[in-house]
Amino acid sequence: MNWFTLASVRTPGAVAAFLVCAWPSAPAGAQSAAERANRGLVEIVAAGADSTALEMVQDLSQVFDDGGTRRVLPVIGKGALQNVADLKLLRGVDIAVIQADVLDFARRERLYPGAMTYIAKLHDAEFHLLAREDIRQIADLAGKPVNFGAPGEGAAVTGPAVFEKLRIKVEPTSYPSALALEKLHSGEIAAAAYVIGKPAKLFSGLQPSDGLHLLSIPFNSQISESYVAGSLSHDDYPGMVPSKQPVETIAVGMAMMVANLIPGSERYRNVASFVDALFTQLGRLQEAGHHPKWREVDPAAELPGWSRFPAAESWLKRNVVASAPGLSEQELRTVFSKFLDERSRSSGGRALSAQEKDSLFDLFLRWRGNRQASQ
Repeated sequence: MNWFTLASVRTPGAVAAFLVCAWPSAPAGAQSAAERANRGLVEIVAAGADSTALEMVQDLSQVFDDGGTRRVLPVIGKGALQNVADLKLLRGVDIAVIQADVLDFARRERLYPGAMTYIAKLHDAEFHLLAREDIRQIADLAGKPVNFGAPGEGAAVTGPAVFEKLRIKVEPTSYPSALALEKLHSGEIAAAAYVIGKPAKLFSGLQPSDGLHLLSIPFNSQISESYVAGSLSHDDYPGMVPSKQPVETIAVGMAMMVANLIPGSERYRNVASFVDALFTQLGRLQEAGHHPKWREVDPAAELPGWSRFPAAESWLKRNVVASAPGLSEQELRTVFSKFLDERSRSSGGRALSAQEKDSLFDLFLRWRGNRQASQ
């Protein structure tokens, strides 16, 4: 006798419920189909539907999901802080894209204890402070209502921290991102803070006639302890930023974090395979047609205070060679290419294309520059 059970499936656009028809003993063919569908499966959560991080995860799915050996499943999260909880607690979530300051906040407050490692530091997400026309500078927001997003969103951590460092006291509100725009238009709040990589679709339709503009954020010694300098240009937001008058702001690093997976387990192997694809074929993501933030990504860049996922650390050690003294860049590129060919033959892997070799060599040069700068 057959029976029905309710299950859920994550999709890039929504979380939908569906009924699965199950029999007391599933036929072998159905089991093999399920195994094929889950082969190489990696679930990556990024918050929210309009976020740059989610766009980049969707890029990963388009580039690396071949339907046979690897499946990349984007999951819509409910905020940066919730992403930390989901990575720690939810069954099936393998990777999460999270702000560095949110990671530090969660660890400092001991919200979700336990091990967590990173694959790579990704791009920087800019702090967008959208204000009404009558607010000309950030100091004008003193005592006024400023929205920092719903609890758990990245701006709910970054926003209060920034205003505290600037010693500007405001009246915080916690409306979701889209509702905050409505509140700005109606005059119920004076400004709204967003932490999102530029250019963000959320602001693509805004024009000067909307009576809103982006405020500059002063960069001082206290700010520099946790954030880096950033800017928003006319190219980023043609309808909001005048030509040759960029808006100075701050930015925070985004990191690709991994759940505490058991070494040797299927999920661990799947993530390790994903890491190999990501690092080897990063150049494909940096081509036109994908989010421009991919061009900021350097796999060798480190995330201070955090340990790297062992498979990612191992990949970097295997694939990055030390510079040879006295060689020109072209000579070093030739040596590097031979190294990759020999590694492919010895490991039984496929030979890399010239484009993939060039992409890896460029990563190596950036890694070498970072190492030399830190020594």
